[in-house]
Amino acid sequence: MRRNLLAAALALAVSTTAAAQAVPQPVEQAAREIAAELAKQCPLAPANDTAAYDACRRGLFASQALRARLPAILLWGRESKAPGATLRTTHLTQFAPDVWTNMYVPLFMFNGRYTLEWVAEERLYRMRLEAAFRNRLAPGQFPYPFWHEEAKWATYENANAVTLWIAPDTQLLRAAQFTDIAPTPRLQAVTPVKHAKHDGQWVWTDAQGRTQPAVTLFDGVLRPDNPYIHAMDRQYRDLALQMRESQCSQCHVPNNPEKMSRLVLLSTPAHAAGEIDRLIKSVRDDRMPVDEFRNTVPLSPDQKRWLLESAEAFRASWRQAQAWERERTKEAP
Repeated sequence: MRRNLLAAALALAVSTTAAAQAVPQPVEQAAREIAAELAKQCPLAPANDTAAYDACRRGLFASQALRARLPAILLWGRESKAPGATLRTTHLTQFAPDVWTNMYVPLFMFNGRYTLEWVAEERLYRMRLEAAFRNRLAPGQFPYPFWHEEAKWATYENANAVTLWIAPDTQLLRAAQFTDIAPTPRLQAVTPVKHAKHDGQWVWTDAQGRTQPAVTLFDGVLRPDNPYIHAMDRQYRDLALQMRESQCSQCHVPNNPEKMSRLVLLSTPAHAAGEIDRLIKSVRDDRMPVDEFRNTVPLSPDQKRWLLESAEAFRASWRQAQAWERERTKEAP
């Protein structure tokens, strides 16, 4: 009798575990379509192949499988190497979907292979894609100097996987991460690149007088003949000045000096465009800037007015530029 009860309990445990590990068909389909699209648009190539990188960006600009499963805000960053780390305890940066798809995903290459499993602690499905990183591109092709922190650059250079966290009910991505310690071999040999020590500048002018990083100037997002590009450039410069005057630039930069658990970047035109609605709302509601204790410090009436005026002008041109792009897409044969 006791033996029969033990056997029944064991069978129930095995059955329950198998059910918990079974992946629902909608989640499996989403993962399969994302993996196929990434492998098609961003296949393996030499790490310095700019043409392959540009083709990947163009392909993802018009992507269906990936973009259809992106939320309004996506969290992105390194996988923590701390034992027991979760998404909630890991510092991540929040991005608008266009920013992440255009500037971060194309830096990786994919072969279409992946694993998919339920992670009870996160209540999400973990899709881990085999990947390699384009570490030998020109500096202006990176959203900002990743080499400002040696450990971050090393993880990027040696990355062997990109992890996507999929919600079971909506099949939308909740977060995405990269890692260099996935249990799969690297897809290709890595030749390390040693960059000059970062000088603290997130935007700079190159020897030809061009603003860098070029990737942050809407290259690949807006057509070169978009009539609103020049206005946006001028308005972002004004916005950047007002953000410096209002202390925004002390926090919303890639090195995350305030160690925010959910960093918002405003340090380049493309990053600011992705966060412009949240920036305006935070300023209107007097939720920024904050002091060293994370307490809000209201701006003076003049500072608040000037910051909002410059932010709203930038947002208006950004929306006009997007509308123009949508119309051009409709007109395309």
